[in-house]
Amino acid sequence: MRSIENYRSEFVSYLEEKTHTKEPENLYAPITYILGLGGKRLRPVLTLLTSELFGSNCKEAMNAALAIEIFHNFSLVHDDIMDDAPLRRGKQTVHEKWDINTGILSGDAMLIMAYQLFENYPDEIFRKLAQLFSKTALEVCEGQQYDIDFELRDDVTIPEYLRMIEYKTAVLVGAAMKMGGIIAKASINDQDHIYEFGKNLGIAFQLQDDYLDAFGDPETFGKQVGGDIIENKKTILYLLALKLGNSKQKRGLLDLYSIQPQYPGDKVNTIKDTFISTGSEKQVKLEIQNYTQKAFEVLDLLKVSETKKTVLRKFGEGLMKREV
Repeated sequence: MRSIENYRSEFVSYLEEKTHTKEPENLYAPITYILGLGGKRLRPVLTLLTSELFGSNCKEAMNAALAIEIFHNFSLVHDDIMDDAPLRRGKQTVHEKWDINTGILSGDAMLIMAYQLFENYPDEIFRKLAQLFSKTALEVCEGQQYDIDFELRDDVTIPEYLRMIEYKTAVLVGAAMKMGGIIAKASINDQDHIYEFGKNLGIAFQLQDDYLDAFGDPETFGKQVGGDIIENKKTILYLLALKLGNSKQKRGLLDLYSIQPQYPGDKVNTIKDTFISTGSEKQVKLEIQNYTQKAFEVLDLLKVSETKKTVLRKFGEGLMKREV
C-alpha cells in the first residue's frame, strides 16, 4: 500500500489534467476555481486507497474518485449559498466571487459532470456505482434539509443531530470507500464492511469539524471560526452543553442562540466559554474518539492483510489529530 500523500498527489495530478475552463466561461470558471482551492481530498483518496486495498490498481478507480470529489465540491458550493458563507478554504466562496445565480448553475453542472464520469466503467460496474451514488446523493440532500430544519427548532436531540451528520457528511465517505471496493470487485461483505468503516470515520470527521469550527485556529482551519455559532447552528457542542449544563448555563445559551448581534465577537467568545465550562468541549473529544474506535472495530471483519488494515488505522488516527 502507498502513503496517503502518494494517493493524494496522484489524484490531484489527475484532477488538474481533467479540469479545464471552457465556454461558456462563466459556467466553467467557477468549477475550475472551487476544484482548485485544495482541501484534504479525503473522499477521493479513500476511493483510490480502497481499490488497492482489495487488489485493484488505483488508476482504475480514478474516475470514480473524481466523481466523488466533484460531487462533494458541488455540495459545498450550494451549502455556502444557503449558509451565506464568505470563505471556503480561506478563499472567497463561489457566490461571493461571482454571484448566487452563477453558484447555483455551476453547482448543477458539477452534479451532472459527476454522473458522467461513471460512464467510463463497464455496464455492471457502472450500474452498481450509479445506484450507490444516487442513493448517497439523495441522503446528502436529506441531511442538508435536516440541518436547515434544525436552525428553526429548539428541541433538536443528540440522536437527531447524529442522524443529520450521518446523512450530510458520513454517507459520502462510506460511499467513496465502497466505490473502491466495487471497482476492485471485492466481496459484498467486504464492500459493506468498508462502507461502515467509512461512515463511522465520517461521523468522527464531522464531529471534529464541529469542534474546529469553534476552537480551531483561523490560520489553518480555512473557514470563519465561530461561523456555526454566528449562524445559531445546533451543533454537537451546543446540544451537549444544553444536556450537561446547569439551569443558568442553559438559559444563557438559549438566550444567546436567539439573537444575531451586529458584532458577534462577544457572543462567540461567551458561548465558547460555556462549551468549556459545561464539559461539552471535552465530551465532544470523547465522541470523536468513540466513532473513530467504531470504525477501527470494523477493520477486524475485513478479509485483507493486517498491513493493509494498519494503513487505514493510521489514516483514521491522523484525522483525529487534524487542525484543518
